[in-house]
Amino acid sequence: MNRRNMLWSAVSALGAAFGVSRARAATEASAGNKLKVAYHLSDAEKVNFVLGNIQNHIDGVGGPDHVTIALVIHGPALKAFHAAQANPDVSKRVGDFFKDGVELAACGNTMKAQSVSLKELLPGFVSAEKGGVVRLAELQAQGYLYLRP
Repeated sequence: MNRRNMLWSAVSALGAAFGVSRARAATEASAGNKLKVAYHLSDAEKVNFVLGNIQNHIDGVGGPDHVTIALVIHGPALKAFHAAQANPDVSKRVGDFFKDGVELAACGNTMKAQSVSLKELLPGFVSAEKGGVVRLAELQAQGYLYLRP
């Protein structure tokens, strides 16, 4: 067997092993190990898009019992979650997500910059006191997949 064929055989075997590994991971995730996903939201113009993504995610896996989701918000997007300014659709979605067990984390640094307290945000929020980006890193260290739509 020449070197080219040996290399091709090794690459093919590695690819097959990787495919089996990915298939096993997908099967294990659907067989009881819930995926953990952290959504990152900072852009004000993406608020409705990201909330829609989260709902589609929950629906796509068969409901909130099949996924663990955290939404970490910082920057300009946080204004959409101020209780006094939130539109009714955002308020309803946040309430539904909270009931479904979605962690709703607001960046402590952004809260200070916007002069807003936790009580002034929609119900269900917790403070990411060390900062939104720190919370995202903590979630990733806990095995959460990172999504920034």
